[in-house]
Amino acid sequence: MLLKWIIGVAAAFGLSTGAIAQTAATPVTLQAQDGVSIAGLVYPAAHAKAIVLLFHQAVSSKAEYATIAPRLAAAGFTALAIDLRSGGSMYGPNETAARLSSPATYEQAGLDLVTALDWAQPQHLPVVLWGSSYSAALVFEVAAAHADEVSAVVAFSPGEYLADRGAVARAAAGVRVPIYVSSAPEADEVRAARAILSASPARVKTQYVPRFGVHGASTLIEARDPKGAADNWAHVLAFLNALPAPRT
Repeated sequence: MLLKWIIGVAAAFGLSTGAIAQTAATPVTLQAQDGVSIAGLVYPAAHAKAIVLLFHQAVSSKAEYATIAPRLAAAGFTALAIDLRSGGSMYGPNETAARLSSPATYEQAGLDLVTALDWAQPQHLPVVLWGSSYSAALVFEVAAAHADEVSAVVAFSPGEYLADRGAVARAAAGVRVPIYVSSAPEADEVRAARAILSASPARVKTQYVPRFGVHGASTLIEARDPKGAADNWAHVLAFLNALPAPRT
């Protein structure tokens, strides 16, 4: 069933199934400024239009993007998915968290996002920060602090998940690049996403409220969101494809 869904969506967006099948991930290990080793997988796109840095939700890992990252690469976006130090085995082992002697906080994982951004910079392509749940909060903080290095923000189910309540909206007030937010259709998630998005002065702001959806980037996984995944994919790809082309 999953293969049939991938083939159908690929056809809908003009992607060859061969392109998706041939997207092989390359393992990488990044070194954070505090010495923590961060495990990641790079999914390269031919003639990449941008780099999408993929960050997972709580008790999760880079495996959250096992079906999502290849789709992005096939659509022309090189993707890097990393194991944040605050995570777990929801979709598969989190190598970064497993190396730590004690659990990390959401806030501590912010340094991992910056490390991924440092990895992307030398490639001289637009960089999209993509978050899921708690990391969808962190992407606003990183985007605000690194305004010259970030080209867009994609946030699935963002909320005020950090210890400093209101910190995410305050960070969003400093984000001027294009922003896409989505969430599950439940009213509390929609309100939380809207509050953060409305705080940003960005000229390009999109909030997609799906008819069917689940929490975080999992809404793009057909096995988790069989009724809504295709529509969610259509909207986020439309946003990404509308971003300015990289300078040549």
